[in-house]
Amino acid sequence: MEAYCVKCKAKKEIVNPTAITMKNGKPATSGTCSTCGTKVFKIGAAK
Repeated sequence: MEAYCVKCKAKKEIVNPTAITMKNGKPATSGTCSTCGTKVFKIGAAK
């Protein structure tokens, strides 16, 4: 799964993706950037 990394300014693969639920009840995926290690976040169910 890929997410946009604001530090790399590109879509990067998520390392250690974790399915979470936001405060409003919608699903999201959180993890780290495969290149720089910055925390990345993608709204929507994991595929």
